[in-house]
Amino acid sequence: MQRRYYLFLISCLGAALIPFFSISNTMTSAAPFPGWPSCFEGKPLKQLPLTNKEREFVKGFPGQIGRFTDGTREIIIRWITQETRQLHPTIDCYKGLGYSIHPLPLYSDSRGILWGAYQVSHGKRNYLVKERIFDQADNNWSDVSAWYWSALLNKTEGPWWSMVISERFF
Repeated sequence: MQRRYYLFLISCLGAALIPFFSISNTMTSAAPFPGWPSCFEGKPLKQLPLTNKEREFVKGFPGQIGRFTDGTREIIIRWITQETRQLHPTIDCYKGLGYSIHPLPLYSDSRGILWGAYQVSHGKRNYLVKERIFDQADNNWSDVSAWYWSALLNKTEGPWWSMVISERFF
């Protein structure tokens, strides 16, 4: 009786894990990099150099990472060719740099698109940070984890874009 019980548990565990192994699409998107946008929300973008840490990170990243400014905000744009755990929430970077994090309600922009939002603070530096990921079919995710599972379970196709906006908050 006990042997049947263990066989049953092993069978259930195997059945529960099958979707994660059978439907994952780990192939890199064949789409060529389209280049960085020249404008964002009607303002021209000026490309900024990547930091040393960003240059190191991009070496193994499946896609491209660019840093820009529109004159008042810093905008990080990531072009992602496959689902990856290397795309992590920007909030993790701020935590690693010693910022305190204050989650905010989802931000809805002028087009009704939802962005994850939070305030980060370190000394006298305070920023409002907004983040979203989207695909070519107008699917939108306000957090990295939701995007990752959608990509892993083939509910979206790459390539994807990640946008992070950081602006001074007084």
